[in-house]
Amino acid sequence: MTHYRLALVGFGNVGRALVRLLEHKKAELAAEYQITFTITGIATGRHGAAINPAGIDPEAALAKFESGGSLNDLSSQPAPQDMLAFIRACPADVMFENTPVNYETGQPAISHMRAALESGMHAITANKGPVVHGYHELRALASQVGKGFFFESTVMDGAPIFSLFRGALPAARLVAFRGILNSTTNLILSRMENGESFDDAVRYAQSIGIAETDPSGDIDGWDASVKIAALTTVLMDTPFKAQQVDRTGIRALTPADLQAAINDGERWKLVCTARRDAAGNVSAKVAPERVKRSSPMYSVDGTTSIVEFETDVLGKLAVIESDPGPHTTAYGLLADFIHAVR
Repeated sequence: MTHYRLALVGFGNVGRALVRLLEHKKAELAAEYQITFTITGIATGRHGAAINPAGIDPEAALAKFESGGSLNDLSSQPAPQDMLAFIRACPADVMFENTPVNYETGQPAISHMRAALESGMHAITANKGPVVHGYHELRALASQVGKGFFFESTVMDGAPIFSLFRGALPAARLVAFRGILNSTTNLILSRMENGESFDDAVRYAQSIGIAETDPSGDIDGWDASVKIAALTTVLMDTPFKAQQVDRTGIRALTPADLQAAINDGERWKLVCTARRDAAGNVSAKVAPERVKRSSPMYSVDGTTSIVEFETDVLGKLAVIESDPGPHTTAYGLLADFIHAVR
């Protein structure tokens, strides 16, 4: 049995879902994987921070946060409120980084991951920024210090996208991929097919917590572009930024456009594509497209996502994830934890 001390940087919906999942899986982790754990540090942006080498009570932390209280009350010692200082001060073996994504630079999450690795921790994140903007640097640092840098939850939540190529598809070279990677826009388009206006569909997505108060990251294609960049950077081993993606969002589509497609036996989807040419150059695009019934994307409704891979050794291989949420993102983090420590 091996015991691990865990630090959480960011304690929003995903961070709290992870704590609940860890508690739910505690007996299984011990029995099946000989893993035990304590949470020794939690840092938040607006609810304080706590460090306790003996372990923080998960239920107390959840209750404190959700009641609007400060986690400072759970700390056994003064806990730095600065995230980098917190990471360096926290006695932990694994850090889970779940702060908001910065599409343009990946900071401060890259610095958080770097500080964790330099402090001897495995670094695990659901944040796309460090993958798009810091993947090669952080991978090299992780190798240098003998720790893991994992990020399964950055694309399609807990679906095994990166680990599929890391483990199950050795020597498979990714030539292209195509799919629906933004679940928010897929939900909006599905509701517009039923006659809702664009604005009403966006408001519904916001009301259930799928879309942000400012939904532009989703509806203008930025989130999809960042996911394309992450997949291209890692799976094609080609550094790629969201700004390099030919990007068009869904603002111009109307319910009439969607109905016209249905009348023709097609559906509008926000489709992500990337392809490597014979010279090794990668081109990528996100844009609304009409897809035919023969496409696996045709039947993808609501918040479901799909990605179809084309490799040099297999036919097309698709992965579909239905009804994602913080709980599925948390599972990706848990899976990364198990892979890192094994």
